[in-house]
Parts: sequence; C-alpha cells; structure tokens
Amino acid sequence: MQTPTPDQLEVLTDMVISVGDHGLITDIVPSASHAAPVDVALGDGAVVLPGLVDTHIHAPQWPQLGTGLDLPLEEWLFAHTFPLERSLCDPDVAAEVWPHLVTNLLAHGTTTAVYYATIDVATTTMLAETCARLGQRAFVGRVAMDHPEGTPEGYRDGSADDGIAATRASIEAIDTIGSPLVSAIVTPRFIPACTDELLAGLGELAEASNTLVQTHCSESDWEHRYAIERFGVTDTDALARFGLVRRGTVLAHGDHVGDDDLAMIGERGAGIAHCPLSNAYFANAVFPARRALDAGVPVGLGSDIAGGAEPGLLAQCAHAVTASRYLDDGVDARLAPSQRGVGGARLDIVAAFHMATRGGADLLGIPVGYLEVGRAFDALVVDPSADSSLRRWDVDDDRRYFEKVARLARPSDIAQVWVAGRQVR
Repeated sequence: MQTPTPDQLEVLTDMVISVGDHGLITDIVPSASHAAPVDVALGDGAVVLPGLVDTHIHAPQWPQLGTGLDLPLEEWLFAHTFPLERSLCDPDVAAEVWPHLVTNLLAHGTTTAVYYATIDVATTTMLAETCARLGQRAFVGRVAMDHPEGTPEGYRDGSADDGIAATRASIEAIDTIGSPLVSAIVTPRFIPACTDELLAGLGELAEASNTLVQTHCSESDWEHRYAIERFGVTDTDALARFGLVRRGTVLAHGDHVGDDDLAMIGERGAGIAHCPLSNAYFANAVFPARRALDAGVPVGLGSDIAGGAEPGLLAQCAHAVTASRYLDDGVDARLAPSQRGVGGARLDIVAAFHMATRGGADLLGIPVGYLEVGRAFDALVVDPSADSSLRRWDVDDDRRYFEKVARLARPSDIAQVWVAGRQVR
C-alpha cells in the first residue's frame, strides 16, 4: 500500500519485489509470473509500506520526549532544551543517547531521518556514524547558532566565523564516513539564534559544497514577528536573501507563512516539514497543509522530537488529519459556522501518508518513499497479531484497511524494516 500522490492510494496484491545488490528495486511483478524462489515470503495478512521519512527531528532532545510541553516555546528552549542539548556535546552522553534514539525510530518504521544534532562537531559526527552503523538513512546537521541574544551562554558558536568553520568541518567529517546512507545538512537553527554574518556564510557554504539546508521558519507568533521586526520581511524572505531557501531546503513548521512565502518556497524547490503535534503546543496556529500542497510546495511530515511527543510518523499522519479538521471547522463555537474555520483545509489519511513518505522524499530529492523500479527498497512490513487493533474485519475494503494501518500501526505491529535492501529490524 502506498500513495504516489496526495490524492491517490495504490494497492498491489500478491506481488514479488526484486532488489538488486545496491538496494534498488529491479522488478515488481505478480507472484504468479515470478518463477524463481522467493527469499523472503510474508504472511497472508502482512502489508508492505514504503519507509517513513521524518523531515524534522532534534536528536539531542530525545531524553526529554513528552516533557515541558506546557511552556511557551522560548521558555521551553532556554529552561529545558538548550541545557539538555549542551549535555549531548559530551561524547559519553551521546554514545548512550544516539543508539537508543536511532533504534527506536527504526522500530517505528522511520527509514529516513533529518536530524538536528548539537553544536559540537564530534558528537554530530557520532550521530552520523550511528545512523550508518544501524542502517538508517539520515541527513545529519551540526547546529549553527551564534546570536548572543537568541542563544544561552555556553551553548553557542564563539563567532560567525567559528560557526561557519565548524559547519564546514562537520560536512567534511560526515563525508569521510563514506556511507551512501548518511549526508550532512547545513543547519542554522533559526533566525533568532543567528547573526547576519552567520546566515550569509552558511548560505555561501551550502552553495559551494552543494549541501542541503534545514532551519525553522515562521513556527510561532514569536519567531514570525521576530523576523519582521529585525529585517522588515518574513522569515521566508529573510532566509532567501541569505541564500538559504534553495532546492531541497527543509523549512520546519511554516505555520505562519503567507501566500507570497509559499510561492517563493515552491519556486525555489524548497519545502516544508509539517509537524502537526508539535505545532499544537508551540506554533500558535495550524499549518495550512492543503493550501501548501495546492500551491505546489513539497511538504514532508516531521515528528519534531521532542516538541512533538510522539516519535512514530504513522501517529503523526493521524495528527495531521486531525489538525486539518480543526483548521477547516474552526475551534470557537461562539462564532457562526461560516466564520469559524478555513474552508478547504481538510486532509485525509492518503494525503497525510503521502507527506510521510514520497512527499518527504521528493522534498529531499532522494529516491525513496515509493516502491517502484529504480528506487531504493526502503520499506516496513506491518504484520499485526490476531489481537491487534489492526485486525482486518469483513467490512474493511483496501482503503478502510489502509486507513487503519496508517493511523494505528505501532512498533508491536511492525515485523520488519528494510533500508536500501538491508533488513535493519
């Protein structure tokens, strides 16, 4: 079961998928026409899904998952998050956290992860090495942040030049690992944490090294207003002026982007990581996912660990649908129905799953997220037990059962996970 477009569900039944030496799919044919022995046979109730692509994760926040979510974003960052991230600059701490994180995400079916690491080159490199060793496809970013007013004492780059040099060193260190699964990604944390000099230098570095970029964009009222007050333009426009909105740039959240912002993002080949659960806590708005899709903007799905308290991307699919319903219907019953919501904002589970798979893959420009000849065999096998909530009843046609799987499957239902043709769970 897979979603080639936000509006299309594709169900292939009783098929054989052939995978070549490099982990790429070489053939997909009906089992009746496949004469050779099958290496891995699945049970009658098993469902194969494309691997999940999580486009926004803060790796060092893993130990605080599910905590502190009653606080405003800026207080949550300075009181809890920045001190925790600083502790992950210690290699001994990172050696304990990174494998636990990656193993857990693989168990949830996250075959591709886009990570913010720490400001430290060594522990950022350790995260990339962990992903390569455990078999997770990953983009790993050493976080750059140097603004004395937007970052805490003791957890920032000493200067813009230091931040640019450390980012360059991180790119080189990750390239040296030599894994086809792992790439570096240039990572200015967000505009409030970066000086103009750092933003400009990172834009030049991304261009010179042909490296993807990730950052936050118009996540909350605070962040959105900050960019306008500092530059007189929106987050999107400011980032673009520094050369950071480019093909493959992952702009996290985007809840407050306007139509002009969406047009620029789409024209430049960038996209948005939609983080529906995290947005409920910190964004002060609901991201207009349907409007972004209709504008031709690539949209992926993100857990935003730890701002999002659910690490599994399938659960985030359900949250994306729920958030879109709140936006469409509105939330204040004191208003008339015609004034309460934003019409045309609804997503269904097909669109949400597309964002979690091919949408994220297309944003990143990688050949995953959809099972077809020439793409990598990144996949998960859902094979629920008899007493699972995923039991298929007589009333369940393919679409109804897909909705159950995409909303409800958890690690206990995920029997196997594959990345580039290698079984990693």
